Amino acid sequence: MSVIFRNSRDHKVLFVISIAVVIIVLLGRVVNVYYFAVSGAIFELINLPLLALLFGLPLYCLYVFWKDRFNAKSLALYSALLLTTAIFLLISLG
Repeated sequence: MSVIFRNSRDHKVLFVISIAVVIIVLLGRVVNVYYFAVSGAIFELINLPLLALLFGLPLYCLYVFWKDRFNAKSLALYSALLLTTAIFLLISLG
């Protein structure tokens, strides 16, 4: 009996959060967020939680991927790959 795998709502939310974290963190490295004082202050306020998410979410994604029995269609796998790539890009842009 074949079971069709479907990503749950939680998987989709995790993937969207991963994309948002990667975009904001990489934009902070490329764009001068301190050009305006307000944007620099907002960036400083959200920077620490975003970095915590950047390093914590791949571990959670791998846990969810393990719970999905290593199904390649799981969005958790792609979230972990996206976040890991972002970490390596941040290290290389250093």
